[in-house]
Amino acid sequence: MSSQTTSNQSTELSLEDITIIDNDKLKKAVTASALGNAMEWFDFGVYGFIAITLGKVFFPETTGSVQILATLATFAVAFLVRPIGGVFFGLLGDKLGRQKILATTILIMAISTFCIGLIPSYETIGLWAPILLLACRLLQGFSTGGEYSGATIFIAEYSPDRKRGFMGSWLDFGSIAGFLLGAGFVTLITYLLTDQQLLDWGWRIPFFIAGPLGLIGLYLRSHLDETPTFEQHQEKQQADEEHGISKVSFKEILLRHWRPLLICIGLVIVMNVTYYMLLTYMPSYLNHNLHYAESHGVILIIVIMIGMLFVQPTIGFLSDKIGRKPIVIVGCVGLFCLSIPCFYLITTGKVAYIFIGLMILGVLLNMFTGVMASTLPALFPTSIRYSALAISFNISVSLFCGTTPLIAAWLTETTNNLMMPAYYLMVVAVIGLLAILFTKETANRPLRGATPAASDRAEAKELLQEHHDYIETKVEELTEQINELTEKRDQLIEQHPDLK
Repeated sequence: MSSQTTSNQSTELSLEDITIIDNDKLKKAVTASALGNAMEWFDFGVYGFIAITLGKVFFPETTGSVQILATLATFAVAFLVRPIGGVFFGLLGDKLGRQKILATTILIMAISTFCIGLIPSYETIGLWAPILLLACRLLQGFSTGGEYSGATIFIAEYSPDRKRGFMGSWLDFGSIAGFLLGAGFVTLITYLLTDQQLLDWGWRIPFFIAGPLGLIGLYLRSHLDETPTFEQHQEKQQADEEHGISKVSFKEILLRHWRPLLICIGLVIVMNVTYYMLLTYMPSYLNHNLHYAESHGVILIIVIMIGMLFVQPTIGFLSDKIGRKPIVIVGCVGLFCLSIPCFYLITTGKVAYIFIGLMILGVLLNMFTGVMASTLPALFPTSIRYSALAISFNISVSLFCGTTPLIAAWLTETTNNLMMPAYYLMVVAVIGLLAILFTKETANRPLRGATPAASDRAEAKELLQEHHDYIETKVEELTEQINELTEKRDQLIEQHPDLK
């Protein structure tokens, strides 16, 4: 922690007040959180990369663009219930704890994804097929409403202040890895099976994998301890209840914390729209709009995601050194300036140029995913962190991000302009830039409402000394200001004796 330590800490802070993070528990927390996120994005990867086949299975009476739009609409509609899931699981997470909720959400996600693989085709049960698909997607959306925000908070509250960026980056490492696994698996079965086999039964296989993945994630999350930050909060909460202090209501969260809520929405928009545009919509864009072979576009995206895995933790590590804001600002400016050039490269039809365009977008996406897991939880105090983050995150995803593939496809189809996705990215880049400019730097600082957290006792002593140095510096600054005001007062009295 630097001299930027927050002033809301008590001047009586002692070494015992600094939380020493158990390294083994931290690794388990990161692994369990990232695995759940990987399963969530495994489903997104499968759905996005097999969208054309799913359209033929569940919407065979439509063709071409309408079939793709129907499939993407079913993908997007699940995001409508995410805010409901966010409010439900967020309030429970702030009341019961992070660990219990994360174990619940991964179980629901696994069951709903597994059940998609069990749904009979449209030819077998008619209209009930897309209805059941929609029901499973809604259940996925409801559980996902508490998944990412909860996993983000769990890692953030478990991490030492000086490593929160690096540790948080592994959460979206899990996202990219899950997406990569989903896309890779779809590519594998597409290569091994005939078109008819894929249409008859092959498309079900990726969804069945969610079952064992969910059981592994459930086991890991069920054996986690609650975060040290929430345990501290529970002790304070019990003391408040004894003194008759009521809990913060949902209404108070909206009224008293509207500014960080809006900032969170803006940051989530720029990250997730870019995410869904590149990793979910792009395979369909390459195949349907640019007429590339389906396997050709998928392989390119897979290679890009492999590269992103190496960049991801590097960005997180860098954010602990130079701060979160500079990285997000560079990402937003880059997205605004380079989206059109990237899409021009993609539409050339030359593999090398397509790869370069996708690679640039991938690195820009890393600028967001590498720091958001450490930036977003720091916007809110412990008492409302889960509720506020889940609400703002899921409102953003529901209204703007989850609909990205559908809107991008609709804009491209209706205007016959292949640059529409680039314009869309430029708009969200401006939104993200405005949001980050109004965000306070949080690197190397304790989370709001929490005491400092260190990796070991030696680091704790350094944090304590820096805290005391910070207090002394503030006292000196205040003393100088008082002296300056005193001098001005004396000068005014000399000039105007009647003021005395």
